[in-house]
Amino acid sequence: MAEPRYVIAIDQGTTSTRAVLFDQSAAPIAVAQTEYPQYHPQPGWVEQDPEDIWRDTVAMVRAILAQTGLTTRDIAAIGITNQRETTILWDRATGIALHRAIVWQDRRTADACAALKAAGHEDLVRARTGLLLDPYFSATKLAWLLDHIPGARKRAEAGDLAFGTVDSFLLWRLTGGKAHATDATNASRTLLFDIRTQCWCPDMLALFDIPESLLPRVGDSNELYSHATPDLFGSAIPIAGIAGDQHAALIGHACLTPGSGKGTYGTGGFMLINAGESVPEPGDGLLATVAYRFDGKATYAVEGSIFVAGAAVKWLRDALGIMDAAAESEALARGLSDNGGVYLVPAFVGLGAPHWRPDARGLIAGLTLDSGRAHLARAALEAVAYQTLDLIDVMAQGGARPTALCVDGGMVANGWLCQFLADMLELPVVRPSVLEMTARGAALLGGIGVGLWDRNLAGLDTPDADHFQPAMGATERQRLRAGWRDAIDRALGGTSL
Repeated sequence: MAEPRYVIAIDQGTTSTRAVLFDQSAAPIAVAQTEYPQYHPQPGWVEQDPEDIWRDTVAMVRAILAQTGLTTRDIAAIGITNQRETTILWDRATGIALHRAIVWQDRRTADACAALKAAGHEDLVRARTGLLLDPYFSATKLAWLLDHIPGARKRAEAGDLAFGTVDSFLLWRLTGGKAHATDATNASRTLLFDIRTQCWCPDMLALFDIPESLLPRVGDSNELYSHATPDLFGSAIPIAGIAGDQHAALIGHACLTPGSGKGTYGTGGFMLINAGESVPEPGDGLLATVAYRFDGKATYAVEGSIFVAGAAVKWLRDALGIMDAAAESEALARGLSDNGGVYLVPAFVGLGAPHWRPDARGLIAGLTLDSGRAHLARAALEAVAYQTLDLIDVMAQGGARPTALCVDGGMVANGWLCQFLADMLELPVVRPSVLEMTARGAALLGGIGVGLWDRNLAGLDTPDADHFQPAMGATERQRLRAGWRDAIDRALGGTSL
């Protein structure tokens, strides 16, 4: 019988769930994708139904098999990549979540984070976890669930409940409850993981009052974790390779050497720069995180996180109705000779790096009677580049400025945006022909986990790429950035960078 030579990547994102099939050369050959709803029970709150996530995950894997005519005998592994920090608490006996998932964008624990910061805990948090005290991360979300679901804390202390980010929840369900685990990249985003010792941190568990019995085992990014149960897809399939979405994209771009890095632009925008085998000291407002962990050995990264990128275009489409499809934003932006002085600060759920202001809210500045829907579309795209430039500047202060920016994610199909990024950053922007870099990273990790490829990715071709070179003059770049700084100052209530 022929050896299985395909890998399926489960790419579970903030607004959609995808399954992507990769061949033995790590090229994507089939995609199945579906969107699912988010819920906003209060301003700043963002939730998802874990059952939607589970149902769509199984359906998309089945869809891939159906559309290609493959069977499970052809599949060497399933790799998982996921939206990070999103927090799920479930019953160990039934696998059913006790509450909707609290999404990474959710701001409900802003006051709790502010209180911990005022009490002087942030230095310890940063030293242990590489992160900051912000509602973005999982720990305060988990504490909120334990404190607001009747009986949850008592049940957690009795060992009846399990916590996980989305990868861990999917792994549990796929294996019929046999595997309660996560990988080091996802663990490093919880505020509960010591990135130096590579273990759950007793100091953080005490600070956030989290019972250790809730937590999954932490494995490697290239680990063979378990097998999907035969009833799901016809026979058992190895589940090998797990990484948070931004870390998977770093792998997908083959950024395996210190100084290499990437920017992913989807719902949010995320920059990771490979920092090597030592924990970095990032600039103010940036994070130190686990880039990936192979065979027990961690590689680290400097990260900057933009909370809203493509979500701003989605807002213009869905809430304001100024376009029928997000892809229309490119033609709208190209149709203008300039931005007309219009700026959009997309602080719908606060501002991430380098500001870390959960209290900030979105605004549109510079409107005149000449402003129209094209100006709003262009302002949403420009905001992605301006926020990236803010990150690049802080990274440069810490010596982590890249010489080029590799990009991926749904937004970078927009060539106008890629060129504007190159112009504002004064860097070449490299867009691979394969935009599925997050899924590709998960597939590579899965293939490494079952021995299909080696961990150095030897013998695999680098996808062809488009290169966007800076072409804007310095005067125009400075003028545009001055307008952005003024808009940011307004959003922050008079306190800018």
